Amino acid sequence: MAQPAIRIDGLRKEFGDFVAVQDVDLTVDEGEIFGFLGPNGAGKSTTINVILDFIRPTQGSVTVLGRDAQAESQKIRRRIGVLPEGYDVYDRLTGRQHLEFAIESKNADDDPEELVERVGIPDAIDRKAGGYSKGMAQRLVLAMALVGDPDLLILDEPTTGLDPNGAREMRDIIREERDRGATIFFSSHILEQVEAVCDRVGILRSGEVVAVDTIENLRASVDSGATLTIQVDRVTDAAIEAARGVEGVSNVRADGDSLTMQTDGSKTAVLEAVESAGVEVSDFATEKASLEDLFAAYTTGDQPTMGADTEVDA
Repeated sequence: MAQPAIRIDGLRKEFGDFVAVQDVDLTVDEGEIFGFLGPNGAGKSTTINVILDFIRPTQGSVTVLGRDAQAESQKIRRRIGVLPEGYDVYDRLTGRQHLEFAIESKNADDDPEELVERVGIPDAIDRKAGGYSKGMAQRLVLAMALVGDPDLLILDEPTTGLDPNGAREMRDIIREERDRGATIFFSSHILEQVEAVCDRVGILRSGEVVAVDTIENLRASVDSGATLTIQVDRVTDAAIEAARGVEGVSNVRADGDSLTMQTDGSKTAVLEAVESAGVEVSDFATEKASLEDLFAAYTTGDQPTMGADTEVDA
C-alpha cells in the first residue's frame, strides 16, 4: 500500500494565547489533487507553513513523503515544489537567472527555456523580473517550483492574479503534473478552480477540519439536496400540497408561475403529483448545490449533516 504524500496527526499551533489550528488530522494520498479550503483566518496558511517547516507545531506530527516534516525538512525540500503565498521575485534578476538558481539549488538538470515554455512566458526569460506583471511573476515562481519534477507540489492560491486564460493554463499544468505522478496540494478561495481540478477537498473552519471528501460526496451530505423548479400554468394550494406530499421533498414555495423546492428523490414523482393536482407543467429544471453553497454551509454555523463517507473532526 502506498504511503500518503502528506499525513497530519493531532496538529495544534498556538501563537501566544491564540490557537490557530487545533486537533487537525488530514491525509493526502499520493497522486491526487487535493484542495484545501477555508475562509480567511481559518488556519490554512498556518497548516501549510507547518508542512513546509517554516513554523513548528505546538503539538502533533506531520510527515511528508514518508519523512518527518521537522526532522527531515532538508531532504523533503529536494522532492517538493512550492508556490508560496506572498512570493517574491528579485527585480534585478532575469527569469533565466531565477530558474538557474532553482536548478542549482536542487542539483537538477532542467532546461530553463523548457520550464518557461511550460508556464507560458517563453518571451520573458531574459527580461528582468522587476518588469514582470503579477501574473508573469507568479508563472515564474511556478516554473521554479516545477524544477526537478517534484513528487509533491504545494501551491498556495495558485490562480490569484491570473486572467481567465492564465487560470485555465494553471489548471492544465496541475493536471499534467498529476498525470506525471505528482501529488498536488493547494489552497484557494476561487472555488470554481477547486471544483474544476480537485479529486478531494478538505475544509477548515476556525482552525479545525470540518470535512474531507469529494465534491460530489459533500454535495450529497448537504441536507437540502438538489433544487427543483417547476414552471406551471398557475400555482394553486393543491399543487403546493401535492408537491409537499412527495417523499424527499421539502421547502416547497411559490415563485410567480413556478414552484421551487428541495428534493433528494425522483423528479418524475414530483411532476406527476403536481399534474395530478390539476395544473399544467410547462418546464422544469434541477440545480445541484454549488460549491459556494457547500463552502458556506461548512464554514458558517449552519453546518450540514455529514454523509457516511465524510470525515469529520469537530
